[in-house]
Amino acid sequence: MEKIPFYKMSGSGNDFILIDNRDGIVEDRYLEQLVVGACRRKMSVGADGLLLVEKSSRADFKWRFYNSDGSRAEMCGNGARCASRFAFLTGISGPELSFETDVGIVTAEIIDDRVKIGMTDPTDLRESGTLLVKGATLSYDFINTGVPHVVISTDDVESMDVFELGCAVRYHEAFAPAGTNVNFVEAVGDNTIAVRTYERGVENETLACGTGCVAASLVMCLKHQWASPINVRTRGNVMLRVYYTFGEGGFTRIHLEGDARVIYHGILWKEAWEV
Repeated sequence: MEKIPFYKMSGSGNDFILIDNRDGIVEDRYLEQLVVGACRRKMSVGADGLLLVEKSSRADFKWRFYNSDGSRAEMCGNGARCASRFAFLTGISGPELSFETDVGIVTAEIIDDRVKIGMTDPTDLRESGTLLVKGATLSYDFINTGVPHVVISTDDVESMDVFELGCAVRYHEAFAPAGTNVNFVEAVGDNTIAVRTYERGVENETLACGTGCVAASLVMCLKHQWASPINVRTRGNVMLRVYYTFGEGGFTRIHLEGDARVIYHGILWKEAWEV
């Protein structure tokens, strides 16, 4: 682990370090230190998360996804797009592929520098809940799109204090012990929303959250009876598109389409992640 080849990629402003670990270049005993160290901004590469691409007997590859604090996440929509294009660019897969995640097999299609991924069906939908937060009653919806998401509707998403309120909801006892991601969403046009997200594991607002954009889109579909697809403007001012089918059985055939940009690739030296 003295020198590790890596790619730096961005999905709608959500940035990641990607490592081809099919030959076991990363030793598990150093993994948490590597994730936290390499994801430090200004002191190292800096990223919202780190992805290991590994061998699979069931798909083109499998991944292990880690947030910047070293915690493991079950799913990440923006990371999934980046991992898919990484696999295509490095010859691990063709333009149509599948890979293993902690929530099951994810499919993907590469379309130039954009990727369309198939998301797992959502679970645990809870509409019109209320929470007591900072002495005020807050209305919210909840849905799990691979990871848990609270969705809070607002008429002015730009004015929201995403860090303070998001942090309070993320750690609220109603979602203990695992906590939740928190999304603030505004309808800005027909079938178009703007979303800001406080991400669990990053513990701050990020420029985009793929599973959060899906969660917000599905909730807004229910509120406004919108047909698929829904356009989503992220904090990074990049547009994502969420496709879905809605029927008596709930939401199925969900896809998330958006950019998966290569920023650079290089060699990560040991001194870049050691503390």
